[in-house]
Parts: sequence; C-alpha cells; structure tokens
Amino acid sequence: MAVAPIHQVRKVVEYALTEIPAAKIDLGIPNYGYDWPLPYERGVTQAVTIGNVQAVRIAVEQGAEIMFDDLAESPYFNYTSGGIAHEVWFEDVRSLQAKFNLIKEYGLRGCGYWQIMKWFRANWVLLHNQFYIMK
Repeated sequence: MAVAPIHQVRKVVEYALTEIPAAKIDLGIPNYGYDWPLPYERGVTQAVTIGNVQAVRIAVEQGAEIMFDDLAESPYFNYTSGGIAHEVWFEDVRSLQAKFNLIKEYGLRGCGYWQIMKWFRANWVLLHNQFYIMK
C-alpha cells in the first residue's frame, strides 16, 4: 500500500489532536517510496526503499503507467522484471499537497521529513510556495 495513505495519516492526526495541542504537532512527511516484489507475504517480503525521482525513472524504464489511488492520494505502478512482479508506491506533488493540506486544515505547527537525503526538487518548490521555512 501507499507509504503514507492520507486517510490513515488523517486518523493519526485526529487522534494526536485529542492528546496534544496542534501548535506542538509536526506532520512527518515521507520523502521516499517502496518497490515491493510480489506476491507479498507478511513478515517475509521485503521492499526496496527508493527515491521519488528513482520511482519515476523505474516506471519509464519499465514502460509502466503511473496510476493514482484516490483513497490513499498516492501514486503507484506495477511492472515485471526478471519474472518477478513488482508494485511501487511513492510520493509526488499530489500526495505531498494532500499532506500539506492536512497541516493547514488542522493548524499544525509544521512538518518534518523522513529521508531528507533523496533529492526531490518538486517537493521543496511546493513546500516553499506554501509555508514559511524555519532554518
């Protein structure tokens, strides 16, 4: 499934707000994706962590169509390589915008990133256009 499906993130935010003031909450933003070999077997199957740009490169190289899950508000695609089926979930500006909208909707303090070392320029442009960035 998606790295951070928005409907699940919303549930976590709503719970957090019952225990913590919004002004003290930073939303965690994933800056990566997962490439899952299929079939998935809980506790056995391991995904490869990839960058968002890398995910798009894989889709292009494999001729895969990138689709968008409306419930999770997240992009994904499928491909087969070496006889192994794969499902890839990652973040793009649409999924990031959904998370940024939660920050605004609930008046959260801001956000922080998981895996800042994978460069995804579109994220930083989107972030800069919507928020004051504290250094």
